[in-house]
Amino acid sequence: MTPKTRLLACVMLSLCAAQAIAASPTYTTMIVKDMHCADCAKKIARKLYALPGVKEVRADVKKNTAYVVANQGEQLSPKAMWEAVEAAGFKMVKMTGPGGSFTSKPKG
Repeated sequence: MTPKTRLLACVMLSLCAAQAIAASPTYTTMIVKDMHCADCAKKIARKLYALPGVKEVRADVKKNTAYVVANQGEQLSPKAMWEAVEAAGFKMVKMTGPGGSFTSKPKG
């Protein structure tokens, strides 16, 4: 492989990696206590969808986990998401996402 070909291959690989990173959604994972049925998940999702910037909410009831995806270019408030789950009547156990990792309600 010539140096020019090697350079071209590196550039192409870098571009492909950058596109893959840009295309992958940034999401927040929330562990919620006592989310034991689809109705519980829907209650939580309704409160989360009411927050500005929320693109998608998914839930895994068996794992007591909710996943929240923000609109591209937006960052959701960890405190607002935590409070939305509480407003739905549930207790948050842990939240991990672009805004950090929390085991208690974020400040500010």
